[in-house]
Amino acid sequence: MSLDASSLGISLEEKENWRRNMEVTVPASIVREEEARAADKLAARARLKGFRKGRVPRKVIESRFGGSLRKEALDSLVNEAYKKALDLKQLRPISEGEIQDIKYAAEEDLVFSITFDIHPEIEITRLGGFTVERPLAEVTDDHVGKVLQRIREQNGAWRPLEEGAPVDGNLVSVKIRRLEGNELDDQGREYEFILGRGDALPDIEEAIKSLKLGGDGEFEISFPNDFPDEDRRGDKERIELTFLGLKELELPELGDDLAKQAGEFDTLDDLKVSVLEDLKREAGNQAEAAVRSRLLDLLVQANPFDVPISMVDRYIEGVLGDEQNLEPDKLKDVQDSIRPEAEKAVKRILILDRIAETQSLIATNEEIDTRISEISEINNATPEKIYASLKKSGQLDSLKRELTEKKIFEFLEDQSEVTDETMA
Repeated sequence: MSLDASSLGISLEEKENWRRNMEVTVPASIVREEEARAADKLAARARLKGFRKGRVPRKVIESRFGGSLRKEALDSLVNEAYKKALDLKQLRPISEGEIQDIKYAAEEDLVFSITFDIHPEIEITRLGGFTVERPLAEVTDDHVGKVLQRIREQNGAWRPLEEGAPVDGNLVSVKIRRLEGNELDDQGREYEFILGRGDALPDIEEAIKSLKLGGDGEFEISFPNDFPDEDRRGDKERIELTFLGLKELELPELGDDLAKQAGEFDTLDDLKVSVLEDLKREAGNQAEAAVRSRLLDLLVQANPFDVPISMVDRYIEGVLGDEQNLEPDKLKDVQDSIRPEAEKAVKRILILDRIAETQSLIATNEEIDTRISEISEINNATPEKIYASLKKSGQLDSLKRELTEKKIFEFLEDQSEVTDETMA
């Protein structure tokens, strides 16, 4: 079907948050033509008793299949008219059109209204003149010591203990049997976890610490107010707990052997230098991230705009992932709780895109090629191999986004005053 857009009646209403409501009128003459076309199309393939294939009169088809023909004509007309109306009004929807109302009667105009969101038009009137303080990127010996301790723990070995009271940091094995409730489990279940890391309910951990190895006891436990399952918060339950096993983490000495075990380091001093450099780089990245975050907040405040609800909804869906399978009431509560942050995040994305567009800061192919060459040198691979890998994994767009944002923030920092935080 070829529909002439100039024959359509189109009225457009602007709603809040870049939502648009469009009413489209398709003249009755065009509706009749489409119904006839649908009837001819069906007649060409229909098989009816008393008629040769492809020779069924249109009136017979219309009489026999009137309802389905009207539905086919309606679907075709609405889809085509919607596309033509969008082109005529030069609109760019970013959400699926939602049909609100359809008036479709014999020998009358087809009238339907449809709502959708369009991409926001962001006017940036202020790009700089802000004052932002960069946090101190301080790394101390204590920071280095904590990393070295984690390395010792990662390379430690669990040694079984025959006696002794369990303490935080011990690996314990227990058997838990419920003594009441609808899901009574006579056999119980065995669990293994490290005390003090929040892997078990606080009451269960306290119960374990009150037992001797091999001992058992009955306890009443309660579910805390921050328990993931909201229905169980505040519940109490009686359990039988058996203390089956106890292990202690045996840590290696902090020396050259540990350095060699942790990576390609000849000495402990080499490991310490590497840890210090990593921490300084991480602290610097965090400080720079704080500057960027503050600049974005100031930009959004200085250039306020509304965001389409559909964009916020899609962002929330991406954040929640599998949690989309929650019960409707719980899902709505979770969605509502993160909506303010989601809206903030979408505004940041949109304003960055707008700055990149208006200031010609989008990463060029040459800049992407240069970065790929740098990555290939680090990984001892050819640029072609790195490019193919990035493309296959879908990370090529992420690399372009990363380079673009780097250019944007370099530009923005030049427009404002960024000072370093001083020690108190």
